[in-house]
Amino acid sequence: MKTLQSTLLLLLFVPLIKPAPPAQQDSRIIYDYGTDNFEESIFSQDYEDKYLDGKNIKEKETVIISNEKSLQLQKDEAITPLPPRKENDEMPTCLLCVCLSGSVYCEEVDIDAVPPLPKESAYLYARFNKIKKLTAKDFADIPNLRRLDFTGNLIEDIEDGTFSKLSLLEELSLAENQLLKLPVLPPKLTLFNAKYNKIKSRGIKANAFKKLNNLTFLYLDHNALESVPLNLPESLRVIHLQFNNIASITDDTFCKANDTSYIRDRIEEIRLEGNPVVLGKHPNSFICLKRLPIGSYF
Repeated sequence: MKTLQSTLLLLLFVPLIKPAPPAQQDSRIIYDYGTDNFEESIFSQDYEDKYLDGKNIKEKETVIISNEKSLQLQKDEAITPLPPRKENDEMPTCLLCVCLSGSVYCEEVDIDAVPPLPKESAYLYARFNKIKKLTAKDFADIPNLRRLDFTGNLIEDIEDGTFSKLSLLEELSLAENQLLKLPVLPPKLTLFNAKYNKIKSRGIKANAFKKLNNLTFLYLDHNALESVPLNLPESLRVIHLQFNNIASITDDTFCKANDTSYIRDRIEEIRLEGNPVVLGKHPNSFICLKRLPIGSYF
């Protein structure tokens, strides 16, 4: 009887027991793995968007999720092209120096040669650098130059013809350099400054200033001149020759020995102090001047 009851109970409960569904462990593992990669990809893309800002971006992997159970990696070459670089030969000089309305300021930038200049340049200020030499090529294509200032460099040599094409040049300063002689000067100069060099009289040609009919200011002080340069133009108003080695002057130095009526009325200042010459010994050398030179008379 007991055996029959047990059998009946088993028959009643068997239909109620169902097998457990297959485990979806593999699918869940894949999904978790995909989620981690997706977050990493989003971070990577966000980093590149914020910080690379237009630079070439390496190939990056973008995660695409389909049906929430499958993953697919797709390579996306997101390369942003750089804008074409404009070639401009003037740009390096205008980055190193300051270019402003035809003027180029290259002061105290330690250059050792004249930089390429914009063709429209009219004024160059290259003071207090380390330039040792000036060449004809430096200004060959810059015909509009009106002022050059190389004060405080180390210039020892200037090639012949360096200023030959500068027909508009009016002011030239070569002060505080290492020059032993003067170059050929352009014809329209109004101011020439070569003070504080090592120029001797033999370094100045006899007709160096003769044809400079516009020359108004001449500064050759603090050199090694033994005599006053010859053939100084009538246009001169100021002549600085102080602190040289000038030991004598003649009646033709500033005046005309054969013309007692000659008056040199444009000259306003001649400085000869600091030279061994005694001006009082040469009274006829100043009879054509309205003002006596500055210097020692005794």
